[in-house]
Order: sequence, then C-alpha cells, then structure tokens
Amino acid sequence: MAIIQVPDQYGYVLAAAVSTFFVGIWHGARVGTFRKAAKIPYPFEYASYEQCQTASSSSSSSSPATRSALMTFNAAQRAHQNFNENHVTLLGAMLITGLRFPVLAATLGAAWSVNRVVYAVGYTRSAEEGGKGRYYGAGALLAQYTLVLVSVKAVWDLVV
Repeated sequence: MAIIQVPDQYGYVLAAAVSTFFVGIWHGARVGTFRKAAKIPYPFEYASYEQCQTASSSSSSSSPATRSALMTFNAAQRAHQNFNENHVTLLGAMLITGLRFPVLAATLGAAWSVNRVVYAVGYTRSAEEGGKGRYYGAGALLAQYTLVLVSVKAVWDLVV
C-alpha cells in the first residue's frame, strides 16, 4: 500500500483549484446579466431556436438588438455549462497530478482558469457568428487533457 505524502508545493495546486471556483462564480454572474438583457425568465435555460429566428425576421416586431441579446445569452449559458461539464474532471486530475508534480499541476490549473475566461468572452462576443471566438480559449482543453494524462502517471507511480 502506498503512503501519500503531500509535497511542499501542494499549496500552489490548491490555489489553482480555488481559482476555478471564482471562474465558476464569474460565469454564473455573467449568465445572469445576459439573461436579464435577453428577458429570458426562469426556469428557461435558453432562448429557443424559434425565439432567435423570430427576432431576426423582418416581419417581426423584434429588433436585431433583441436577436443579439438572445444569442449572446445562449452563448454565455453554453459557456457556463461547458465549464461545469469539464470542471470536475479538471479538479480531479489536477489534485491527483499535484501529488507527484505539484508545480506542473498548478501551472496547468491556472492556465485552464485563464483560458476558460478567454473561452467565455470569445464565445459571447462572437455569438451571432456561431461562437467561433471560443476557440481562443482552446488552451483550456490542452491543459485539461495534459492533466488527465499526467494524473495517470501520478497514479501509476503510487500503485507500482
């Protein structure tokens, strides 16, 4: 049985983990702001396809600004959900990797947090063009996948 000893630099890993909590809170606040601007009431999660299409038709009493608000809200909501979909895996991989490679884990965790913000901002700023701006935050995926792979090595070192 392996004895797990927390490395001296593990505090950096925990700091990077805590940074992800603030990014999640920021996402939620952003979605709330865009929800209000789009006038999407709770409990509706998104503006529907029909709402977006109706807002963009010339025969509608809605305006291009309404369509833009709806699309931006949807993009912010999707960015937040994508954050939530990846957050647990990232945290687990970072905490495991940090047991063996704390500086690498903390660096990749911090890079993930920064890139999640870039992803969200890029997504909402390019919502009407399909959210292509989210690709500027692709470093988050690289950081996360690297952490997952290195976590396998960290576990291997503990088990073997």
